[in-house]
Amino acid sequence: MIDTIPPLYAGTVTKYVFIESFKATPDDIAARAYEVSGGVMIKETCFGLQVTGPEEEVEKVIAHIREVDPAHIYVKDRGFPPGDPRRCRANLGGARPGYFGHEFEMGFIRRIAAGLEDLEREPSGLPASGDRKQIHEGLDVSRLMEIIEQEA
Repeated sequence: MIDTIPPLYAGTVTKYVFIESFKATPDDIAARAYEVSGGVMIKETCFGLQVTGPEEEVEKVIAHIREVDPAHIYVKDRGFPPGDPRRCRANLGGARPGYFGHEFEMGFIRRIAAGLEDLEREPSGLPASGDRKQIHEGLDVSRLMEIIEQEA
């Protein structure tokens, strides 16, 4: 028989808020989160925040935080609530397995932010220089086939 663990925070969601910004730090967004936190639990981390509570309250806090620097603040769901013995590093020893995924993701967030900022500057998605010719120039089909064959 498998022991079942009663949920610690039944009826709640937990979201990670990642920040990679020149305008704000995790401490800055934590202070902003507390301004509207209500009944949510906020934990500052090295990459941003962890926010746990009723879904509508968590979304309200996140919306308030993202106003600071929308292109540099990212949100993702956490699968397990804080302190869950199946995932808590206090029980497992060392960093939790998901930490290494966060570390990897933070490596390419800067590129995503640059793309979002470019879209804000030029909402059409076209190059700001006006050189539309480069859009229509693509990879030659024969070169594409050659690349595919090399990968197979």
